[in-house]
Amino acid sequence: MIITTIEDLRRLAKQRVPRMFYDYADAGSWTESTYRANEEDFRKIKFRQRVALNLENRSLRSTMIGQEVAMPVALAPTGLTGMQHADGEILAARAAEKFGVPFTLSTMSICSIEDVAANTTRPFWFQLYVMRDRAFIERLIDRARAAKCSALVLTLDLQVLGQRHKDIRNSMSAPPKLTVANILNMLGKPRWCAGILGTRRRGFGNIVGHASEVSDMSSLASWTAQQFDPALSWDDVEWIKRRWGGKLVIKGVMDPVDARLAADSGADALVVSNHGGRQLDGAQSSIEALPAIADAVGQRIEVHMDGGIRSGQDVIRALALGAKGVYIGRPFLYGLGAMGEAGVTRCLDIIRNELDLTMAFCGLRDVQHVDRGILLPGTYPVPRLEVPA
Repeated sequence: MIITTIEDLRRLAKQRVPRMFYDYADAGSWTESTYRANEEDFRKIKFRQRVALNLENRSLRSTMIGQEVAMPVALAPTGLTGMQHADGEILAARAAEKFGVPFTLSTMSICSIEDVAANTTRPFWFQLYVMRDRAFIERLIDRARAAKCSALVLTLDLQVLGQRHKDIRNSMSAPPKLTVANILNMLGKPRWCAGILGTRRRGFGNIVGHASEVSDMSSLASWTAQQFDPALSWDDVEWIKRRWGGKLVIKGVMDPVDARLAADSGADALVVSNHGGRQLDGAQSSIEALPAIADAVGQRIEVHMDGGIRSGQDVIRALALGAKGVYIGRPFLYGLGAMGEAGVTRCLDIIRNELDLTMAFCGLRDVQHVDRGILLPGTYPVPRLEVPA
C-alpha cells in the first residue's frame, strides 16, 4: 500500500490494531459532534494563493517554549499508546527525536517515564494528570525531573471523564477487559499479537508499582476510578509549578477567561484543546476557539493548540490563527498502529511536506512569518465580543 496521506495511515491502522484499542484512539464522547467538528471546521478555512514570489530556501524551523523544533509540531500525550503497537511510546519518542520535534509522554502510558528515557537521547515532555493521591503526584513529578524531561504538560480538562460510547461497547477500561469478543478480534490481528507477546511492557508503567495502592494490574481499575480529582483548582496549578520548577504547559483551555487565568499562573504556554472531542460533546472545535484565546493572551503566554489536525495544511491554518505550535495525537497513533516507528516517521514526513508546500503556495518562505494574511477573509473564525467572566 502506498502511503501518501494521514488517511492512508488511518485505514491501515484500523486493519492492524484490535478494535477496542483502535476505537479508544479514534472516538469522541456522546454523539461525537465535537470530535467531528474538530476536523470539519479546519476544512472551511480557505487559503489565499500567491504567485511570482521568491520561494527559495524555505524554512519550517521554529521554537516551542524556547526549544528549537524542525517544525512547530509536537506529538501529543495519548493514553495507552503502547497498545496501538508494542512499545509504542518508545517507538514514537524515537521517531520524534530523529525528526526534531517534541514527544509528550502521557501519565496513562504503557511504557514508563524511565523506559522512554532509557531509549532516547534527548529530553522529552511529560504530561501530568492531577490525582487525589498528592504524594503519588509528587513522586511522578520527581521521576519526570530525574528523567530530565524538559517540560511538564499539565492537563486540566479531565476532572471527570466524558462518556465514550465506543469504549463502553468494547468493555474498554483500565486495565482493558478481555471479553470473548475482544479476544477473538485480537486473534485476527497476528502482527499486533506477536508484538505484544514479545514485550514485557503491557501494564501502565507510570502507575503500577508506583502508586501506593497499585501493586499489579488487578488493583488498577479501582484506583483509577477514584483518583481523578474533581476538586482540582488553580491553587493546585501553583503548587505543581513550584514542585516542578521547569517549563510548564497548561493543556485543556477552551475559554478566554481560563486562558487569562493560565497566563496569570505563570505557565510558559497553554494548549487550546477539547481533549480531541473526548470530554464535553457540544463544545467548540479547537480551531474555532483558538483566535479569541490567541487575541486575549497571545502577548502574555505562548499559545498552542490540538484537536482535528490531519494534515500540514491544518497545521498552517492553526499557525495563521495565532498558535505558536500544534500537537498531533491521532495522526501519529495511526502511523504507529499501521507501521510502528516507521509509521510515525511517515506521518511526520507527510505533515512536513504538506506544510512546506502550502506555505510556498501562499507566498511565504519562513513558517515564523505565517499570519492571518494567508487566509481568505470570511472563511475563518474571528474573535467574538468579550465574554463575561
